[in-house]
Amino acid sequence: MSFQRISAYGFIFIVFLSLTGCSSKSSYAPSYSSGGGSSGSGKIINTPNMHRATMRPYTIDGKTYTPTMVSVGDYFSGIASWYGKDFHGKKTSNGEIYNMYEMTAAHKTLPMNTMLKVTNLKNNKSLVVRVNDRGPFVGTRIIDLSYTAATRLELVANGTGPVGLEVIGFAGVVAPAGAPKESVVETDYLIQIGAFRNKNGATRFAQSNSNVNNRYNAIVKEGIFENEPIYRVWLKGFGSEAEASDFIAKGIFKGSFIVRE
Repeated sequence: MSFQRISAYGFIFIVFLSLTGCSSKSSYAPSYSSGGGSSGSGKIINTPNMHRATMRPYTIDGKTYTPTMVSVGDYFSGIASWYGKDFHGKKTSNGEIYNMYEMTAAHKTLPMNTMLKVTNLKNNKSLVVRVNDRGPFVGTRIIDLSYTAATRLELVANGTGPVGLEVIGFAGVVAPAGAPKESVVETDYLIQIGAFRNKNGATRFAQSNSNVNNRYNAIVKEGIFENEPIYRVWLKGFGSEAEASDFIAKGIFKGSFIVRE
């Protein structure tokens, strides 16, 4: 099973998994600065600097991935793969040390430390993993499981398999049974993308930008400027100031700037 993964410091490793029964695949992880240093196996790194870094868009092989805010109860399905001993002891994308025997996983866009219930759709076996890495960037695969997680789901022999993913918690904590559906907390950083004297014009502009990049939503905020009403259109949904700054740098909305609610 061939892999290609970029570590937290940007080095590229091309290795071959030697565990029995694995089929060929490749996977990458983008480079981040954790701000919190490395940790021992099993220790969750969740500093503010790490969170800002791992919620920033990143590009692999010319394709940009934007970490996504999700809610408890959100469900996804697709193909799972796994990675093992050749990455054991190396840094994950959020600065932790990868331990192939722990219940962790790599995902392209979910916030770090999201808790997922993973179900093998062929045998209905399920377990809980914590996202602490980025990947896999191969075809339609949606998650890279640790060796132990894949073993318990009986996915190791074939290398890949169909799974269902349910978001069940954040920050390494599983939400209690019956807890209301709740999103990852967004920051109070927004981007102003327009300002109008006419409320109808502002409303139409906001409606036309109700789902930018399948993530950010426009809202209208009424205020007073030079003793007259003004209707500002703000884009919300950013996980950090860095993410908002990166979005502005793309130049999608000329003259846009960060505001704080």
